[in-house]
Amino acid sequence: MRFVPVNFCKTSCVIWQANSSNSFEFPPATSAMFFLQSLEIANGIADSDSFNLSDIADNFNLLIPHRGLLYLFLLPPLVKSRPMQMKKWQFWLGVLISIVFIWLSLSGLRLNDFWETVQKADYIWLIPGIGVYFVAVWIRAWRWHYLLAPIKKIPTKTMFPITTIGYMGNNIYPARAGEVLRAVILKRKEGVPVSASLATIIVERIFDGVVMLAFVFVNLPELAKLTGASGFVGNIQQVAVIGTGVFLGALGIFLLAAMFPQVTAKNGLWIIERITPKRLHIKIINIMNKFLDGLASLRSPFNVLMVFFTSVVIWLLETGKYWFVMHAFNFNVSFFALMLMNGIVNLATTIPSAPGYIGTFDAPGIAVLTAYGVDQATAAGYTLTLHVALWLPITLLGAYYMAREGLKWNDSLREETEI
Repeated sequence: MRFVPVNFCKTSCVIWQANSSNSFEFPPATSAMFFLQSLEIANGIADSDSFNLSDIADNFNLLIPHRGLLYLFLLPPLVKSRPMQMKKWQFWLGVLISIVFIWLSLSGLRLNDFWETVQKADYIWLIPGIGVYFVAVWIRAWRWHYLLAPIKKIPTKTMFPITTIGYMGNNIYPARAGEVLRAVILKRKEGVPVSASLATIIVERIFDGVVMLAFVFVNLPELAKLTGASGFVGNIQQVAVIGTGVFLGALGIFLLAAMFPQVTAKNGLWIIERITPKRLHIKIINIMNKFLDGLASLRSPFNVLMVFFTSVVIWLLETGKYWFVMHAFNFNVSFFALMLMNGIVNLATTIPSAPGYIGTFDAPGIAVLTAYGVDQATAAGYTLTLHVALWLPITLLGAYYMAREGLKWNDSLREETEI
């Protein structure tokens, strides 16, 4: 006697008895163990705690083209995520790093000169800067829509509020929780799996990193002429070379995974079965399969070039905001210098820090400007004002959209953002 799975979904799990008209349906709450035990009894699998996933696939003659899909649909996830409390150490580590960077950025600063600089600034220039920034955010939403198109075509006007909520989350929650937050909200609104969304978000970040490093490399000849008095500039070339290897390596891996999904899934399954606990196999393979779906847009060279071009436009527009805010203060550097600053500070924000990239944005920004001969008080006033202008508008807009959607950062949403 054999029981063969026929249909699996979020609401039920249906199996069919071979050579018979009998079928059985189980609700998700009971399907996990009861369904597995029924299959074990029927097919002679004795120990439910030590079953081999590959053996189950072979014994049940599952007519599923992708072996990993068995693990995706056979059982709902049985492993609960770690509670948020377990990650408090990450938060305090970020706070400690931010304190160190704040100390570096403010060391030797004359507060009276800093305060005078801030008071004399012409803040009307922030308005066009913020406008340019939101154009860049809209293009970010379009880029995300473009990456998700192979999975589901979602209008940019739908993606924009979710994108702003994600950036709000990055600004006020630790560990870039906003990236997961927007993936969860997209799942709630459009039914796109979180793992697939996260794959596209990681792709975004890789392309952003490549563009940021390109901004640094474009300015390496000029960078070599700087004094390096700040203490940060001297190692930028070395960091840029290492960072380029990391980001290009990651991009290459993602492109290969996208172009050869079956080979990637087979190798991933081999690794998962050998180095991870069996109790986690279902959850990990579930994530892997949906993650590979999220890379579908990278299978076309045209799509890769389009995403790269869009990323360049996004960061040039953001540099435009740096340029507008500069006019509020009494100094002037070239647009290329601001591209360099943009690249360095955004690469620095990949370092764990307190929410809002406190310190990790400010210290490198001040260092670059002082290396260009801008006095420390002006460099600090400009960088801190720019930081607030980047942080506050998108956070307020994201909070507005989150409230409009009726979403709250409660235990339910917090659990959904746990990976």
